[in-house]
Amino acid sequence: MLVRKTPELTYADVTPKSVYLNRRSFLRTMGIAGAAAAAGESLWKLASPEIVHATTKLSGVVKSSYNTDEKQTPYDDVTHYNNFYEFGVDKTDPAKNAQNFKTSPWTVSVEGDVKTPRKFSMDEILKLAPLEERIYRHRCVEAWSIVVPWIGFPLNIFAKLVEPTAKAKFVAFESYFDRKQMPEAGYSGLEYPYVEGLRLDEALHPLTLVSVGMYGETLPPQDGAPVRITVPWKYGFKSIKSIVKIRFQSSEPPTTWNRSAPREYGFYSNVNPNVDHPRWSQAKERRLGEFLRRNTLMFNGYGDQVASMYAGMDLKKNY
Repeated sequence: MLVRKTPELTYADVTPKSVYLNRRSFLRTMGIAGAAAAAGESLWKLASPEIVHATTKLSGVVKSSYNTDEKQTPYDDVTHYNNFYEFGVDKTDPAKNAQNFKTSPWTVSVEGDVKTPRKFSMDEILKLAPLEERIYRHRCVEAWSIVVPWIGFPLNIFAKLVEPTAKAKFVAFESYFDRKQMPEAGYSGLEYPYVEGLRLDEALHPLTLVSVGMYGETLPPQDGAPVRITVPWKYGFKSIKSIVKIRFQSSEPPTTWNRSAPREYGFYSNVNPNVDHPRWSQAKERRLGEFLRRNTLMFNGYGDQVASMYAGMDLKKNY
């Protein structure tokens, strides 16, 4: 199923659709600010100048059965309240600082303990499988949450193409990093490029998504353009953005936040209301755009699908 409108066009050739997002009314800003203040957001940052997002509509997207029926978080919130430390540590920094991020040409290398390692261009990635829209809930480790209609295909599609060997027990991921394009990364205190990892069965689970779009369009840069991983039952930092490498391997890979603060961030990082972060409770969360907190769900509500992978494990020890 093709995303492109004509066979002659490539991912790099499509003229982007400019989506202009601004806060035109002081009264509207004041109305948002009431709820935003409760969530720790700044009125002046919400009332920021107009920001242009270059995205393109994705065609031929099919509806998936892997959907929550919860209300979707507004696009404006999802694209203006982000964790992407390569573009700044404040939640509003990525939307401002990532707009000139170059995402074409783009290649993802799939390698390691596989029979047929391959490199995929974005045009090839967009044609690997029918694109599905999956409405997933997400829980950030900082106790806020969102509901997003992602567009993509299961990560296990890559595995079928490269054929992992018997040695492969884990999958490592690496984000793109260019200090010239991401000078703000130097203030984050993290080591780059950003890396993440999953156990092989987690990576091959049908819920684990290779995401190339959201809300009917390609990904904006602050949300992980042009391609990212989405893992809905784990805390948000496990859903690594702007990936350039997927590696199947025998050993557990290092992960950026676990390497930076191992007492606070474990390898598994499953959403678990019974295991507090050392500096705050994980029992409650606030959905972006809402005032009241809600109960955090075990495995973010995906327990029926994923709990069996952790049978017999101490999920407080293996956090």
